[in-house]
Amino acid sequence: MMKISVTIDYCDKNFSAGTGAMGGVVIATGKSLESVKREFEEAFAFHIEGCTFDDDLPEWVIKGKYEFDYELSVSALLQYFDGILTRSALARVTGINERQLGHYATGHRRPRAKQREKIIKGFHKLGEEFIAVV
Repeated sequence: MMKISVTIDYCDKNFSAGTGAMGGVVIATGKSLESVKREFEEAFAFHIEGCTFDDDLPEWVIKGKYEFDYELSVSALLQYFDGILTRSALARVTGINERQLGHYATGHRRPRAKQREKIIKGFHKLGEEFIAVV
């Protein structure tokens, strides 16, 4: 099964998903992570349907033998877990202060690659601690 990369971001109270695959750009928005994925998948199917008339698409696309590989930006990731995980807890495991995490969550600032990696590792560390609970 082929994978199509899709980037999910968060801006101004909405999630957005987009890719530049298969002869064009497909974008969708939604209030929740689940809704933006659903809207994106519908938009992508509509895009592929339109391309079958004009473009020479790979067979695996026409037959639907693909899956989406969603990558969340730091702001989308933080917004998704807001209310589930406190920024204080994330600050403790990442070493990034809460205020800076707030800037990342709102999209006022974009973290460098190293900071993004710290945040992802922080989520993984918390997940491992949750799994260890018996």
